[in-house]
Amino acid sequence: MSLQAYQQAAARAESPRDIEYRLFGQVTRALIAAADLDVTDIAGRMEALDWNRRLWSVLASDCSSPGNQLPVQLRASIISLSLWVNRHTSEIMRNEAEFGPLIDVNRMMMQGLEPARETPAAA
Repeated sequence: MSLQAYQQAAARAESPRDIEYRLFGQVTRALIAAADLDVTDIAGRMEALDWNRRLWSVLASDCSSPGNQLPVQLRASIISLSLWVNRHTSEIMRNEAEFGPLIDVNRMMMQGLEPARETPAAA
C-alpha cells in the first residue's frame, strides 16, 4: 500500500475532531521536545513554536468564518486563546517566558477533543 493510499484511508476513517486531537498531540510533543532544548538552539525551538502558532492561527481563522457551526462563545474563546498563544510565543522567542503554559493550553484542548472511549458496559 502506498503512503498516499494509506493517508487517504486514514483521512476517511478519522473525524475532523480526531484529526484535530491527533494534530494537537503532534504539536504538543514538539513543544515538549523544544522546551528541553538549550536556549541557544534557536532553530529547534522556533520550529515547534512556529508550528504551534500556525495551528492556533488556523483555528482562529476557522472560528471567524461565518460558516463555522460552533457556538459563538466557544468560537470567541478559541480566538482569544489564539491571540494569547501568539503573544506568549513571542515572549518565549525573546526568552521572556517558558513553554509550560503553551503546553498546558494544548493539553486542555486535547482533553476537550479527546475521542470518546467505550466503557466495558457499553461494549
